Amino acid sequence: MHAQTHQSDPQILGRRTLSADHRHLATLLRPGMSVLDLGCGTGAITRGIAEAVGPEGRVVGVDRDAGLLAHARRLHPQLSFAQATATQLPYQAQFDIVTAARTLQWISDPATAIANMKAAVRPGGLVVVLDYNHAANTWHPEPPPEFRFFYSAFLAWRASHGWDNRMADHLPMLFEAAGLTQIESHAQNEIAKNGDQQTELWLEVIDNVGSQIARGGFISDAQLIEAKAAYTGWALTALLTQTLNLAAVVGRAPR
Repeated sequence: MHAQTHQSDPQILGRRTLSADHRHLATLLRPGMSVLDLGCGTGAITRGIAEAVGPEGRVVGVDRDAGLLAHARRLHPQLSFAQATATQLPYQAQFDIVTAARTLQWISDPATAIANMKAAVRPGGLVVVLDYNHAANTWHPEPPPEFRFFYSAFLAWRASHGWDNRMADHLPMLFEAAGLTQIESHAQNEIAKNGDQQTELWLEVIDNVGSQIARGGFISDAQLIEAKAAYTGWALTALLTQTLNLAAVVGRAPR
């Protein structure tokens, strides 16, 4: 198994909000709750969680990346952040909700991560995971072949690290294996139209991880340049809709 090399883009993470980018979690939060936000990144969604649970609540943001945590602490000095990995969480039965958004897609051992999330939640508490089915993302009309080649390389690069390209599809089974109950899956697709900033995500992905994909031998540097140029022109003129396939899966820890 290859070592994990992915680093998330602070610019992408910083644009996210609780209400827009972790919608089902937002419906579950109540004042006074305690929440662990796993894979908190720059703390953008963590801040929304803190606002929802109010001053009587407790929120801890956790991330493995010290650089992202430095961003989070600078942007949100009033919040609590800690460095830890999903497969080595140091919490036991402390939170009403333990959540992770777009995080388990980057972990080659999601079963251990979910078991640790269950351990961190109090009996009767909730584990809430939002993640992608990258293999089910769609564009209408079809993107140009240069970008389709990049996207195939992106999926192959992810698979080479053991990262699940259908993470959201597999979460209910993983929740059940961890002993969580009352498991529900809620579609949380993100649909963007021509001109929406969300369609620029793939240009940022090319910039962020393209060189890693090329070093892995899945694409050449020249093909990256071609993919970015082709996607840029197509997104400005021909793209009608982009659908990113996500689901929010909820499970309850036994009492």
